[in-house]
Amino acid sequence: MTAVDSTKVQVDEVEELAVDGLRWLSGAARETAGEGLAWPTVRSDSALDPTLYSGTAGIIPVFLEAWRHFDDDAYADTALRAGRSVAAAVDDCEDDSLYFGRTGLAFTLRALDDELGDPAPRTAADRALALVRARFDGERWGELFELMGGNGGIGLAALAAGDTEFAVLAVEPYLRTAEKTATGVTWPHRPGVEARFHHMSHGVLGIAYALARIGHATGRADLVELALAGVADVVARDEGGPDGFLVPHSTPQFRPDLIEPISYGWCHGPAGDAQLFRLLRDTHGDPAWAALGDRCWHTLLHSGIPQRLRPGFWDNNGRCCGTASVLALACDRIAEGQEAYDFARVLVADLAARAVRDSGGARWSNVEHRATPSDLEPNTGWAQGNAGIVRELLRFVRLSRGGDPGYAFTWPDQPPVTAQATEPIRRGGTDVAS
Repeated sequence: MTAVDSTKVQVDEVEELAVDGLRWLSGAARETAGEGLAWPTVRSDSALDPTLYSGTAGIIPVFLEAWRHFDDDAYADTALRAGRSVAAAVDDCEDDSLYFGRTGLAFTLRALDDELGDPAPRTAADRALALVRARFDGERWGELFELMGGNGGIGLAALAAGDTEFAVLAVEPYLRTAEKTATGVTWPHRPGVEARFHHMSHGVLGIAYALARIGHATGRADLVELALAGVADVVARDEGGPDGFLVPHSTPQFRPDLIEPISYGWCHGPAGDAQLFRLLRDTHGDPAWAALGDRCWHTLLHSGIPQRLRPGFWDNNGRCCGTASVLALACDRIAEGQEAYDFARVLVADLAARAVRDSGGARWSNVEHRATPSDLEPNTGWAQGNAGIVRELLRFVRLSRGGDPGYAFTWPDQPPVTAQATEPIRRGGTDVAS
């Protein structure tokens, strides 16, 4: 596919694309027996998925976004109906983590009450967090020991729920398990794996994010100090300086037969690294953190994304690993008064060009270049599918029109913006949102 012309991006058309994406999601929903709406990861799945990462708990947020964006109660009704199926999944969930388990269900259920004033989801959320706390063994909840599947994410969700004691309890084990390195500290993401991951999803920076945010909120200087030691280890591994910032996926490389050594998305690349640097900028006030965030942005601008330069390079549209994750950072920078709109338009134009649209709506396929056919079945959820992509498209539309630069509610691992764009963004006196 050749590069698309971002100068032809029309904001009204982007909004229409988002509406089509919501329509496809609505068509993929399934009615459950007395338990509301639920989604499988892909439409052909027989199993319904309640999780934040790939299932219903991660789809509800985009309907809350749509409700606020369009002021249409039909979207709020969809979110509430979906909340019933998430609440029903709390007791039977086998995982306790933020992205893959019970904590993520609690996070979304609390948001439903916060946004729509329905106490039933909050009751289920409180029960979910109580179950998670009861299942803590004093060090961890399962194999994974990081942000997405372990202590870091659970601590962040507890903090978002206002339970600072639980938040601290979740992350204190990092004090006892940190491995000293020549430049800081690191942690294994799971037992028995030699590779040490470095970035947000399964690595040191995700743990550091949780430690820094919880430590700052609770006045625990030891947690903040440990976070900075983890960041120091990762910064020392930078291969993109002095202008850029680019750290390998892992050391030694995890599964080199399957995983690229360099990534650019939220999960294992500078789009996610910059979110930690934004947090440290806001909590510490040191301009060095803002400079590191700018270096991440420089790397993204010069990486070649969103073009698919070769098989295996940038085959993902989604919010975890693909184009939507970079768009999220671009919109953060726009809202904070930094130059990012031109590249944001490039990203949006690419997402528009890759959308499949028909009478059923719009959806996106990711690519597995080693498979035939290489186009994967479209996902529904936050991480790799429609929900995550549409959520970012709606935010781009609001920013372009000078509207609310935030989200319906703040994601645990993405700091809220510290300044707000209140006017449509202009170039040379021309309103690019027209």
